[in-house]
Amino acid sequence: MNDSNHIEPFYPSWLTIAQKELGVSEIKGSKHNDRILEYHEATTLRATEDEVPWCSSFVVWCMEQAGQGSTKSAAARSWLKYGSELKVPAFFCIAVLSRGSNPKSGHVGFIVHEGKDKILLLGGNQGDKVSIASFKKSQVISYRWP
Repeated sequence: MNDSNHIEPFYPSWLTIAQKELGVSEIKGSKHNDRILEYHEATTLRATEDEVPWCSSFVVWCMEQAGQGSTKSAAARSWLKYGSELKVPAFFCIAVLSRGSNPKSGHVGFIVHEGKDKILLLGGNQGDKVSIASFKKSQVISYRWP
């Protein structure tokens, strides 16, 4: 039966791709997770260890897999120059965050929930794995859309 009042949720292809990666995690020690190395391979850095920060490598890989293009950079703040800036967050957009006091450090992921003071990001290298984690909105530098 076709229910014309039923609306299927919209998930952009990059989010569907990212969701399938949930749980991918670093391997402690001298061995490295081949999937994380694949994320790195999508960047110009092409790191060969899964301990190298990989949040941006994950977003690059997801966006490239989705045919959206990317910054090809392993630097989280490279996403400040990607796509269009949004004045307010939109579900599934890319959020670029500050990290600590170093103006070059950052974090990047996909917004999956927005609260009053926090956002939930689906991202890589969150607790050394692909996961959903909470961040303060005050850390957000920019919201981006392809």
